[in-house]
Amino acid sequence: MALVAAVPAFAQEESAAPTLYGKANVAWQSTDENGESFSELVSNASRIGVKGSLDLDNGIKGVYQAEFGVEYDDSDTFSQRNIFAGLEGNFGQVIAGKFDTPFKKAQKKVDLFNDLEGDIKSVISNSDNRPSNSVQYTSPNYYGLQFIADVVNSEQDDVDNAYSMAVTWSGENAYVAYAQDTDIEGLDVTASRLAAQYNIGAFQLGALVENEQDDMAGTDNDGYMASLAYKVNAWTLKAQGGKSDIVAEGGKTYSLGADYKMSSKAKVYAYLTDESFDLLEDRQYVGIGTEFKF
Repeated sequence: MALVAAVPAFAQEESAAPTLYGKANVAWQSTDENGESFSELVSNASRIGVKGSLDLDNGIKGVYQAEFGVEYDDSDTFSQRNIFAGLEGNFGQVIAGKFDTPFKKAQKKVDLFNDLEGDIKSVISNSDNRPSNSVQYTSPNYYGLQFIADVVNSEQDDVDNAYSMAVTWSGENAYVAYAQDTDIEGLDVTASRLAAQYNIGAFQLGALVENEQDDMAGTDNDGYMASLAYKVNAWTLKAQGGKSDIVAEGGKTYSLGADYKMSSKAKVYAYLTDESFDLLEDRQYVGIGTEFKF
């Protein structure tokens, strides 16, 4: 309420035209899982959205975004992704709606196979979440340091709210983040994540360590992964691997890939991912695809 009171009038607001944006990421994939082998078309978090801002009084802006997933390989075409509205100014940013938690965003670009089969959510982590009914505060950037806090409202009298937070630091060639979730994944479940990325010349090094404690189930599991990318001309060669008991006991994942950049907004890519567990069937994926941003 204090924040709203600080904005005396919206009568003289000015607005820029909304921005339409999206990403078409489609791959043809050979899949071996659950004892079956087949080929398929996969839409890797393809999306379309609109976003923009309104210039209000006292240097404050109204910000908004409505983003939807697009399934190129399915008849169920649209699904909600990051959708919010809020205010932004010298105090930072406050938004409300449905969007990625600070915990999820703390991975930055450490996960080189994000949105593909080798995504860390397949084996390493349970906590890449995008909950509804969220209110999030992002602090101003102080010499690369930022704080982000998210409250997920339970909307039930006898259920506590859930929380997600992250502290991040970004330098010219380095990035470090610590994040923690409380009850986001479930009641009495606490998760913590430490992520780091370092760029040196043509190389990008990344690492992530995660812990999940479930007090109700009496479990305490760890996971970790490391990634390496090497850029040469229009090519980016990628390798990633990790182990975790968080998603399933004895989880292991290894991925290799190559991207060829055709323009600033288009690339073709190929990948191979192998996943194994102690008590589940092994899984292998080989694919080739295109990604266009607009």
